[in-house]
Amino acid sequence: MDIYSSGLPKHGRILGKIIEEIINLPGLKAGFFKCFSNMLFDTHCHLNFRAFRDDYDAVIEKCLEKKIWIVNVGTKYETSKKAIEIADKYSEGVFAAIGLHPIHLDTGLVKMKIDQEEIEFKSREESFDYQKYKELAQSSNRVIAIGEIGLDYYWRPKTKKKKELFKEKQRSLFLEQLKLAKELKLPVILHCRMAHYDLIEILLENSDLLPQKAVAHSFVGTKEELKKYLEFGFYIGFNGIIFKDIPGINFKEVIDYVPLERILIETDAPYLTPPFLGNERNTPLNVIYVAKEISNIKKIPFDKFTELTTENARLFFGLA
Repeated sequence: MDIYSSGLPKHGRILGKIIEEIINLPGLKAGFFKCFSNMLFDTHCHLNFRAFRDDYDAVIEKCLEKKIWIVNVGTKYETSKKAIEIADKYSEGVFAAIGLHPIHLDTGLVKMKIDQEEIEFKSREESFDYQKYKELAQSSNRVIAIGEIGLDYYWRPKTKKKKELFKEKQRSLFLEQLKLAKELKLPVILHCRMAHYDLIEILLENSDLLPQKAVAHSFVGTKEELKKYLEFGFYIGFNGIIFKDIPGINFKEVIDYVPLERILIETDAPYLTPPFLGNERNTPLNVIYVAKEISNIKKIPFDKFTELTTENARLFFGLA
């Protein structure tokens, strides 16, 4: 942006240069340019997955044209590395998070169906190598979070003894990755499915590893569970799942309760396509529907909502 264009009179150019220097001061530049653009920030997607193997570049270009920034989130070493490879291609607007998703942990206790949209050749399960993930996180300044990490009890053993061992292995993995996030001073993207009680207990029992910044990604839970995350000071991530009817879950009540300054929007693409779009693959472009729905629930103008949630994302990821 050339405020002090050579086409201006000399005194105008001098004044323009002063203004330019002022808005480039730390903490001011982002706010200045934000005033001129209605950005959206998809804080959790997976263009690093096989579902986007042939066209992730084209999807990203469309997102950037529409002023949508994205974070590609890793779920194992392979997809974490891919997220970095993609982010490194772009000077702005595309970032990466790295981590080992609990369903990819090699527990030796369950056999899970391979998701063909996620990976291509390698085995689904792996062990966590702390040093290997640490080096991966440090390999690029485009890595802005550790995630997605947490607990997932959807696929679990049937016997009580095996269930206990299964949960303990996920617990150990979670704590190791919290330790990594603390060492690297990175925010945490939490994944929790059918395990809120245990995840909250782990955080309470290990306060030394409690993240300073974390987001409960794709939150599906009760108002009481939500309150616990907010008490920790965490952000809450919402995506297309808010359009679904899930027994025992009142998304409107949950969204209405979350303070605006704690909301992050996401898509979880290629998953969780808003139902009214049919069976098409989800993309970060659809984050606009999530934003519109939440702004309606919160009774706040759409432009104001997108401004606030974009600022939330910048603050959360340390981009402000």
